[in-house]
Amino acid sequence: MIQPPEGQHKDSAGDLERDVPMEDTDAPPTTVTTASSTTPSTTTPIPTAPTTKSNHSEPGYEDGQDQNHCGDQQREQREVIMPALNDHSEGPPGDSEGPWDSSRAQHPENGVHLEPQPAHCSSPDQDMSYISGADLFGYVGIEAVLDQMRHKTMKAGFEFNIMVVGQSGLGKSTLVNTLFKSRVSRKSCSSLHQERIPKTVRIHAVSHMIEEKGVKMKLTVVDTPGFGDHINNNNCWEPIVSYVNEQYEKYLREELNVMRKRRIPDTRVHCCVYFLPPTGHRLRAIDLEFMKHLGSIVSIVPVIAKADTLTLEERLDFKHRIRQDLAANGIQVYPQKQYDEDPEESILNNSIRECIPFAVVGTDREHQVNGNKVLGRKTKWGIIEVENAAHCEFSHLRDLLIRSHLQDLKDVTHNILYETYRVRRLNQANVDFSELGLPPSGSPLYSSMCSTLCSGTQDTCEGESQL
Repeated sequence: MIQPPEGQHKDSAGDLERDVPMEDTDAPPTTVTTASSTTPSTTTPIPTAPTTKSNHSEPGYEDGQDQNHCGDQQREQREVIMPALNDHSEGPPGDSEGPWDSSRAQHPENGVHLEPQPAHCSSPDQDMSYISGADLFGYVGIEAVLDQMRHKTMKAGFEFNIMVVGQSGLGKSTLVNTLFKSRVSRKSCSSLHQERIPKTVRIHAVSHMIEEKGVKMKLTVVDTPGFGDHINNNNCWEPIVSYVNEQYEKYLREELNVMRKRRIPDTRVHCCVYFLPPTGHRLRAIDLEFMKHLGSIVSIVPVIAKADTLTLEERLDFKHRIRQDLAANGIQVYPQKQYDEDPEESILNNSIRECIPFAVVGTDREHQVNGNKVLGRKTKWGIIEVENAAHCEFSHLRDLLIRSHLQDLKDVTHNILYETYRVRRLNQANVDFSELGLPPSGSPLYSSMCSTLCSGTQDTCEGESQL
């Protein structure tokens, strides 16, 4: 027990101190540890205690204050510490809201001895609490946001752009018609279409508005006639690379306009279906070069065209060799493993990666099978059902492109592939500002706009454009 000094004496400030009687003389002693101070004191040492202003305020003297001229604070501390000693509490004096955190020690700073904070004190980032449905007083209506989003999406519709690349005669147009169960391919839309192999690779895009159960989708099918159809196919992928980058550039210019559209038209290629001929061997040099150049700017989904020409054993061996060639050349096709966001999505994508490349068969004709109409190809020995997983993997491809990963394809295109292009384009040292509709290099705004563009922040860029 800490005994007060007998009698009366004056402190260093000249004030008369009174005796403080001890009420409980049988109380067990309480040990109060204080750090030794280097400043000599003429008064009896008294344990420091928190002030009564706040439970979480740090006691002690402020920086630059002389401890020898604070008699009033010492009397105030003595009046507070004596009841605390009589209470025999385990926690810190003046604070009974939480357990004592022994991991926080006292550290003298400029002669000030700081008391440790209670364990329940946390940073502002950790103050967020989770309130589940059982803790709510009643129905709030947060789930109605999903209905609002669905209503707006159905009203405005959405866009999906798919590109098909491969040699002529592999059934690209037929497969696209089978995917969307309508005549949406380039050949089906042109009544005067003539099958002629162009001298160079051309890009031909056809757009359609498809509506199903109130949901509207603007579908754009991009065909590449002439790819791989010539004797010299050197750099035949360059027109396709240029087209994909042009769509990124068009979207970037729309973002940088001073008066932007409320909804920027999206012509970026969300998916590229690459058709492999059913040779049964390995990937050709043109296949490897194409996927090397396009794999970093667009999501590629390889398929084995006209898979009904291969036996089941030949199909399995061919798919295994293709996966080996892709891994040996460092080619990544959709869905990429590094884009998996959670274990559940990783399990789903692993099952898809095991099926790549998809062995597909396409047709737009229906046949009667056991009294039911099915899409299939009729042969002398039977009917190959397109949507039957035992016959081909068309159903797996359709689920990937439309039913399960359509939105993910758009998200990967916007958040990863386009973002990579945007950062690279804006960070180029020799960027031509006149092409982007920005001030020329000789104008006063050139320096500020250059720093803004190189920052890579879209919001800041928009603000500078408005200025």
